[in-house]
Amino acid sequence: MRIRPARVDDLPPLQDIERAAGRCFHDVGMPEIAEDDPPSLAELRRFQEAGTAWVAADAAGGSVAYLLAEPVDSALHVEQVSVHPAAARRGVGRALLDHAAGAARASGAAALTLTTFADVPWNAPYYERCGFRRLADGELTPGLRAVREREAALGLDRWPRVCMRREV
Repeated sequence: MRIRPARVDDLPPLQDIERAAGRCFHDVGMPEIAEDDPPSLAELRRFQEAGTAWVAADAAGGSVAYLLAEPVDSALHVEQVSVHPAAARRGVGRALLDHAAGAARASGAAALTLTTFADVPWNAPYYERCGFRRLADGELTPGLRAVREREAALGLDRWPRVCMRREV
C-alpha cells in the first residue's frame, strides 16, 4: 500500500469506501451508523484542498482506505478513518494513522486526537493498540469539547463515545 494525498478524482470512490466500511456496524447493532450517508463531495474536497486527506492506494493506484484530519487546538484531529473491508486487517488503517502522525509532527502539532465509539472492537480498542489513550473529561481541550457537542447534536451519543490522544 502507498499512502498519498487524496486527489479530486479520489473523492467519489472515498464515498464508496465509507459505505462499504460502514456496513459492519450492522453486526454490532448500530444500523443507524451503518446506513449513515458518507461525507459529501464538498466535505471531502474541503479536506483534500486543505492537504489533510490521505488515501491508501493499491498497486493499481486505486484508493482502498482514507483518513481525513483537521487542526483542533494543538493537535491534528482525525475526523475519519475508513478502510474498505476487502483491504481490512492488513495494517492499512495503522499506516494511515502513522502517516497522519508524521504530518502532525511536521506541522508542529503535539498529538493526534480523535473521537470514537468506546465499545466497538475496531474503534476505541483498536486505536488503543495503535498508541492512543482515552482522555478523561478534564483533559478535553475547548476544540475537542466542540467536536463532542457537534457529535451529540448528530445523535452519536446514543452509544458511548470517547476522546483519544496519541502523542507525536
